Amino acid sequence: MKKQKLNKQVEERGYFYEKNGEKEGKIMTKKQKKMLYRILASAGMVLLWNVIPVTGILRLLLFLAAYLVIGYDILKKAGKGIKNRRVFDENFLMAVATVGAFALAIYDRSGDYNEAIAVMLFYQVGELFQSYAVGKSRKNISALMDIRPDYANIEQDGALVQVDPDEVETGSVIIVQPGEKIPIDGIVLEGSSSLNTSALTGESLPRDAKAGDEVISGCINMTGVLKIQTTREFGESTVSKILELVENSSSRKSKSEAFISRFARVYTPAVCYGALALALVPPIVNMMFFSVSPQWNVWVYRALTFLVISCPCALVISIPLSFFAGIGGASREGILIKGSNYLETLSKTKYVVFDKTGTLTEGVFQVTGVHHNKLEEEHLLQYAALAECASSHPISKSLQRACKTPLDRSRVTDIQEISGQGILATVDGIRVAAGNDRLMKNMQVEYRECHCAGTIIHMALDGEYAGHIVISDVVKPHAKEAVSRLKASGVSKTVMLTGDRKQVAEQVASQLGIDEVYSELLPDDKVSKVEKLLEEKSDRARLAFVGDGINDAPVLSRADIGIAMGAMGSDAAIEAADVVLMDDDPMQIAKAIRISRKCLGIVYQNIVFALVIKFGCLALGAVGVANMWFAIFADVGVMILAVLNAIRALYVHRL
Repeated sequence: MKKQKLNKQVEERGYFYEKNGEKEGKIMTKKQKKMLYRILASAGMVLLWNVIPVTGILRLLLFLAAYLVIGYDILKKAGKGIKNRRVFDENFLMAVATVGAFALAIYDRSGDYNEAIAVMLFYQVGELFQSYAVGKSRKNISALMDIRPDYANIEQDGALVQVDPDEVETGSVIIVQPGEKIPIDGIVLEGSSSLNTSALTGESLPRDAKAGDEVISGCINMTGVLKIQTTREFGESTVSKILELVENSSSRKSKSEAFISRFARVYTPAVCYGALALALVPPIVNMMFFSVSPQWNVWVYRALTFLVISCPCALVISIPLSFFAGIGGASREGILIKGSNYLETLSKTKYVVFDKTGTLTEGVFQVTGVHHNKLEEEHLLQYAALAECASSHPISKSLQRACKTPLDRSRVTDIQEISGQGILATVDGIRVAAGNDRLMKNMQVEYRECHCAGTIIHMALDGEYAGHIVISDVVKPHAKEAVSRLKASGVSKTVMLTGDRKQVAEQVASQLGIDEVYSELLPDDKVSKVEKLLEEKSDRARLAFVGDGINDAPVLSRADIGIAMGAMGSDAAIEAADVVLMDDDPMQIAKAIRISRKCLGIVYQNIVFALVIKFGCLALGAVGVANMWFAIFADVGVMILAVLNAIRALYVHRL
């Protein structure tokens, strides 16, 4: 899709799009501005015609002109609906009610056409208001539309050439200058910079990128020039998958939305036939059984009032808007919810099941302790790092990262790797042994056991025990608080599933306050455990599984709601999960649940409020207590109040 086409679609849907941090779109779209001008013109004409003393045909024509200015599109839509055999909708109700009001004014020769125009005028005001509200709620999601890059820079003959990202092949080298978006996922070959990831993660702090780091499309390069080798085509990149997710989110309706759609299909024809009966039955009964005047004008007026009151705008507009606002508010916080059905399911979550590595822990091995050391900690780490300097094993890499001083490999000789045990090497003439307890036993070195969970690297220098180094996966900073907040949010049970050793898993679970833990599981075992938990829970409770989205796709799909952590760079997360957290902070899980519950609360408020007011006013209209002006409030007023309430779902930052 080209930029121009995308921008056009964005504008048509009421989105705002940005360029270089400045809004290209105005406060209102062209369509909204046109409607505002029509409202002002029609209102001005009505006021003027009421001041000018005109009567008869001329007065009718002048008011008819004001009516057509504000209502021609409603009449057109109603006509198309009749033509396409989709008669019963709000356009038909408004058309019949207002045309009928005109007809009554002509029949009574009152010359009072104000009510007919007022109904249409206020209805269009309500439509404009809800259009603006939808645009406001979509503004949060529109930031995601802005992550789509316009071009990619390729170096040709010493000059930078801008090409369409779709034309860049995998393995190509692209140049990203300061202020530009990274167009395609890749690995940094040269340069270092800070990346603005706020459009993807909602995180305001920039992330550093240097040679060897993986970077994803959609981030903005802030400081330095980056030379990046692409690792996939644009169509498979992170930015494309996110845009596809957003575009498809509206197609997945919640049970509440589906109910309102079914309700409207039954309700609208019912009230139309009810209005027809109200206009015909009482006059006929008066003539046949009571021999009194039928009072056609009175009962037709009540029927028309009944039609205006019955318009289901408040429900049809505010309920989808509430869900859309909730999804928009969540996206601003870096939480992508694929549809309103998942938002509704998320609100009922009572069980949260976690993967461990990459979800509750960093997924990166780090030196977490040095115990029983006779040398200074830094010196012992240096011996261990030098002995392991020739290895590419993750354990070796973590030792090298922990060593603060630069490593001079010329100090190391006679490196010998013993499979399943460790490393022997000579460092500065000292024979260094670094490995597990089996290595110490084979060397007949007395070692000290460690009470900590993790990988233990025992050290011996010239055959004497020098202490041990603990290497383990580090718990994420907010993981414990995240579990605590989940329980405070009404989650009744937290469970951790991991393929890691039992001792490590139990220590992490105990540290974080996890209720149940299952360790040493294969991917199939995780699915079985989740299925067992699904059987044990109550019918109304929902189970959420939180994983990194790489090897947890089967479990994410099996759970009631799948939540992907650390989705930056994880294709499986976006594919399999129902909710994608664009940052790997587990604190976002509780926030996502609170957002969903706030949104559902607003939805139920709007349903109850709209139905109670609607049916109450319908009864008043049927007995003649409510006039057309009262009907305008019952229709437009209730819709505006419901829309205002729906917009509250946007404001979720403090949840």
